Amino acid sequence: MLRSFARATAILALAGVMLTGCVTQPEIRLPAPESEPLNQTLAWEQCGGVECATITAPLDWDAPGEEEIELALVRVRATGDAQGTILVNPGGPGGSGFDFVRSAITSIASDELRANYDFVGWDPRGVGRSSAVTCLGGEEKDALLFGDWSADYGTDAWVAELESAEREFAAACETNTGPLLGFVDSVSTAKDMELMRALLGDEKLNYLGYSYGTYFGTVYAELFPERVGRLVLDGALDPTLTPIDWFTSQMRGFDGAAVAYLADCVTDASCPFSGSPADAARQLGGVLDSVELRASDGRTLDSVGLSFAIATGLYSSSSWPTLTAMFVEIEEGETDLAFRLLDSYFGRSGAGEYSDNSFEVYTATLCLDSDLAGDDFDVSSGLDRIVDAAPIIGRYFAFDDYAHVEAACTAWPYGASTRPSTFDAAGADPILVIGTTNDPATPYSWATGLAEQLESGVLVTYNGEGHTIYGRGNACIDDTVDAYFIAGTVPDSDPDC
Repeated sequence: MLRSFARATAILALAGVMLTGCVTQPEIRLPAPESEPLNQTLAWEQCGGVECATITAPLDWDAPGEEEIELALVRVRATGDAQGTILVNPGGPGGSGFDFVRSAITSIASDELRANYDFVGWDPRGVGRSSAVTCLGGEEKDALLFGDWSADYGTDAWVAELESAEREFAAACETNTGPLLGFVDSVSTAKDMELMRALLGDEKLNYLGYSYGTYFGTVYAELFPERVGRLVLDGALDPTLTPIDWFTSQMRGFDGAAVAYLADCVTDASCPFSGSPADAARQLGGVLDSVELRASDGRTLDSVGLSFAIATGLYSSSSWPTLTAMFVEIEEGETDLAFRLLDSYFGRSGAGEYSDNSFEVYTATLCLDSDLAGDDFDVSSGLDRIVDAAPIIGRYFAFDDYAHVEAACTAWPYGASTRPSTFDAAGADPILVIGTTNDPATPYSWATGLAEQLESGVLVTYNGEGHTIYGRGNACIDDTVDAYFIAGTVPDSDPDC
């Protein structure tokens, strides 16, 4: 369960990958500078106060003269003399960089940074305004995400029911998307990034990637180390984790964030939990074990749905008051806030209405970027491992997140893509890797692991809560990143913000 930074920003308003173990792979072919994709003009047009453009890229970078896809870009011009462009991705996979740059970059980047750079966001292949992955209609998607199961979670009958639903989902994605479904992997996206760099006219790529966007940046650096300019990877992923280790550590991370929330909650008179954090965790377990509420729109809030809502609220400590209010509502038999959190995560605006296709792209990209179908775990054995590691909330929402991805990728019509076997980006300029010590979605150990693997990786630590930190008002982090982008200043040591 990764969160695009743009979606996390929406959750803050409410309050107020898949990666793989490294194996030896064939050499990855890179796009030649003289290749056909560069024979186009990047033509910007005004669109609602920003500039928009559409470019084409090969569907398959190994066959650049054949079928093409479209990529939608947006640019916010520098307020001063631009020294270049910063390409931005908010994560996901499946987050819209187009929407993020258009709607949020002026509140994320400092005035000084925006004076020095143009900011460009794009919808990666498969996403939104670009050539897009399409799977289910709205009502069918509602049924998959919010429908009731006939069997109890964890039983053999439930696994069979889940696998049947995921086979239908995978088949619908193949039918409705076509060949694009096999090319929404991160290596293809990294090559798209190199195309955009060239068309933008920058000698090197300057990049700000959040969450899964850090993996795009890591792959780019491995493929094009000589083209690395100033890269900031915030909420970094460790690309060497096996899929089961990735999910297990993430679920454990959400448990850690839940403990931090509960420790804060019990100090508030409005908190429905009491005693020590351990006491509160046991009380929360009782709520999760017993919850079974029907919303006014007919959807059921059960232990899995509630755990997903809790996890969504753990992306930022500013959402903790919303979680407390949600638990008070649940005590009263109400589900409004819980489903508002869930709907925010899935981009659901109403029954059968969705504002984006992030859920579909999340699944498709993880299936191509990982080897979930070929690893040693199935739905049941994977859940057993996660339940043991994350007994507070991870054990519940793994039934929705991990189990969905495992079953869907096992049925996926395309196998894992060819990926780099190392991630040292040998010869690249310094790369800033930001990790938050109690980040639930991308645990801090992932950032330390990536910084160690990158030959030029520079770890920047934020001691605190939440998923990603740049642009959230911490002066130590913001000043460090701005100095790096504007002047190329690299910290002599971890600033330990």
